Amino acid sequence: AKNESSENYLEAILMLSKKLPVVRSVDIANELGLKNQGQHRHELRQENHITVTDAGFIYLTDSGKEIANMIYERHEFISKWLIELGVPEEIATDDACQMEHVISRESFNAIKEYVRTH
Repeated sequence: AKNESSENYLEAILMLSKKLPVVRSVDIANELGLKNQGQHRHELRQENHITVTDAGFIYLTDSGKEIANMIYERHEFISKWLIELGVPEEIATDDACQMEHVISRESFNAIKEYVRTH
């Protein structure tokens, strides 16, 4: 699932950038424990989702930010929703990590709308 690990990578940059002045690959590796990080970085760079400075600082581009925010929003929403339904937090968080990548935009929006109105 190349897509999933790329999305996780972008999400990790987003989350790290909230708490660190700059994000480096070592920070991402610590967060995700990625082995083949260079490959992700190369792909995401080619797709213009990230920029990497000479000093090795990694920044999200607008498109990278959009994907990262979408995944982060799904993660937060799905885990909170499952916890409210009585799922233990650890399981809810694990499930959210899986579901955030596979759920379609339509299904996610439908669930969000349903939860909002009930």
